[in-house]
Amino acid sequence: MAILTAHSHRTTRGRAGTVQPEPVSTCISCAGVPLTEKKDPISILIVDDHPVMRDGLRAILGQETDMNVIGEAGNGRVAIEQFRKLRPDITLIDLQMPEVDGLQAITAIRDEFPDATIVVLTTYPGDARVARAFTLGATSYLLKTAESVEIINAIRSAMIGRHVVAPEVAKQVARHTGDEALTEREITVLRWVARGRSNRQIAETLHISEDTVKARMKSIAGKLGADDRTHAVMIAMLRGFLDTTE
Repeated sequence: MAILTAHSHRTTRGRAGTVQPEPVSTCISCAGVPLTEKKDPISILIVDDHPVMRDGLRAILGQETDMNVIGEAGNGRVAIEQFRKLRPDITLIDLQMPEVDGLQAITAIRDEFPDATIVVLTTYPGDARVARAFTLGATSYLLKTAESVEIINAIRSAMIGRHVVAPEVAKQVARHTGDEALTEREITVLRWVARGRSNRQIAETLHISEDTVKARMKSIAGKLGADDRTHAVMIAMLRGFLDTTE
């Protein structure tokens, strides 16, 4: 895995519902987070749709005397079932998965178990996706480019209540702090645009007027700084308003 300098953070809310990471002094990549005082090893559930990734994480975490991988899941649906059964201390979860994605799984788990500790480990740094993950209850947000030691330290940090945010992620969030977020109705329209539908087709599908679709697209373009429909979809995917599979 490539080198990534991750810092522990507190998080505060921005004006438009975004999450503003607030750095604290500890650099978890500069010095290892000490072993927790927990007598039993930290129990971990790994959730990722790629078996190779799960195997790699299990091997890495299995070398730590204070950690124990107690379960795996290849999608969000299985993750929810495994969490109910195993009650892990930490759930290490990807976001882009089949059937039930990571954000949906976080929602379901935290609704049923409000004290669940979730560490996101994903490929996608978009600020809107990050904001939603934290809003839903994620403790930390790392990218899969992270060094093994940073993942290990993030898990230990989560156990003592510290938030950890990858630097690239923090920069994305900071760049868009104060930006007006897209509404759910605007995102719905943009999803259909991403699927190649015309304004008329979208209006018929959503049972709204074509003028309403145009008005929402104008608002979307303004909020995203997009030049046209295609540009709006591209920006929305990069920032995480839309999934790359839309």
